[in-house]
Amino acid sequence: MAATDPLPGSASLARQARWLEAYRPGLRVAEQGTVVAVGDGIIWVRGLPSAAMDDLLALSEGSTALVFHLGRDLLGAILLKQSPALSAGTVAHVSGLRLSIAVGDGLLGRVIDPLGAPLDGLAPPRATARGAIDAPSPPIVARDFVNEALYTGSKIVDSMIPIGKGQRQLLIGDNGLGKTAFALDTVINQKGKGVYCVYVIVGQKRSSVVSVIETLRNAGALAHSTVLVAEASVLPGLKYLAPFAGCAVAEAWMRQGRDTLVVYDDLSTHARTYRELSLLLRRPPGREAYPGDIFYLHSRLLERSTHLNAAQGGGSMTALPIIETELGEIATYIPTNLISITDGQIYFEQRLFAAGFLPAIDVTKSVSRIGGNAQDPAVKREAGRLKLDYLQFLELEIFTRFGARLEASMEAKIQRGRMLRDILKQDRLTPWAIEAQFLWMVAFNDGLLDGVATEALPALLAALPARAAAGGLTLDTARERWIQVATAWIQEAKG
Repeated sequence: MAATDPLPGSASLARQARWLEAYRPGLRVAEQGTVVAVGDGIIWVRGLPSAAMDDLLALSEGSTALVFHLGRDLLGAILLKQSPALSAGTVAHVSGLRLSIAVGDGLLGRVIDPLGAPLDGLAPPRATARGAIDAPSPPIVARDFVNEALYTGSKIVDSMIPIGKGQRQLLIGDNGLGKTAFALDTVINQKGKGVYCVYVIVGQKRSSVVSVIETLRNAGALAHSTVLVAEASVLPGLKYLAPFAGCAVAEAWMRQGRDTLVVYDDLSTHARTYRELSLLLRRPPGREAYPGDIFYLHSRLLERSTHLNAAQGGGSMTALPIIETELGEIATYIPTNLISITDGQIYFEQRLFAAGFLPAIDVTKSVSRIGGNAQDPAVKREAGRLKLDYLQFLELEIFTRFGARLEASMEAKIQRGRMLRDILKQDRLTPWAIEAQFLWMVAFNDGLLDGVATEALPALLAALPARAAAGGLTLDTARERWIQVATAWIQEAKG
């Protein structure tokens, strides 16, 4: 039987006694500021002459703020935590800490806020390390070429607008055209591929947030993902920090040599939040009332996405920022900024959405500047022919609207183009493996689908993924073997 402590709490008393013995009185100087105004998620503080930008302020009643503006007499700070007791006269001190967030594998499957606090009702995530929320991007010498494909599961993107690991690909279009659905499909398609995903939600209502989380959970994708949420009702300071916090979580995995994917949904709301904070803190407005450094804000964020070289671990961070347009106008301030920062864009078109072509991606306005370098050579060879045929079809189809009589060769190209358009249609939450995609590319390019009726095509395509998986083929398999499997698949479907 273990001996009992005759004096409960004696260990604590002993520690206090040792502290008192070592204590030496001395002069300590600390700056103290005073809050003079509170409102709309910001505070104005008098004093604290040594405070610098991005310093964390600790307020006496428990709130936390981030220095965001330095003036001659006052400094402005954005609130990250606000208690009901916060008011003018509250004492403020510089905490001496920098803004950081818990990172590591303990965040997989979790829903957190931009400060790392859990939002899923579970215990705080276990993390042994912390990452700086606003960190410099990797230098050029630490980067490598984008040379490996990141497959989205979308037939139209993986074939004609490929994305590489470490690329920044913009998703742009009007509200409600399927940008979020495409991003979710991409995250779901990374299941079992060793890619860790971070989905950042900025300024959306709670029902939309719940829908995203449940979609990922039902598809089994939450296990390799972290969802970072700053919903519409939170402080604007948290919405401003959300993309940087999500980037920090993904960056920690990238530094460990892992492949990561981060989705920013969306940066339009983020830009409006930054404009709101800047105007409240009396920064001079520029075009469309945005502050002059809005371009630097987003470039600083997206430049952290890259592919590191082998000496740095060889990890990658692929970014899918989402931006919203109005009435299809892509020449406004924020969309043009993001187009110039990123490595390409996928444009979602209202006209295609209304016509029932889903995903409503306009190939003529979409581009991937570096994704082709990462595409598998076999896929690149087949997809190159597909894209050329499809673009020619879109030009020829214009003539059919006038009722003009066409030559037999042009009519055949139009029929093939219409079939290709039907093949590229795809429902939500049905990502295709790249092997299944390669099978229909080979079949289409070799004319094996030319005799298939339009109404029979959906059933034929529905059986293709299972056929491709059963064939045991890889992209390195000889093309002749692919043709044999494609021929057998079509014959079985017709029989």
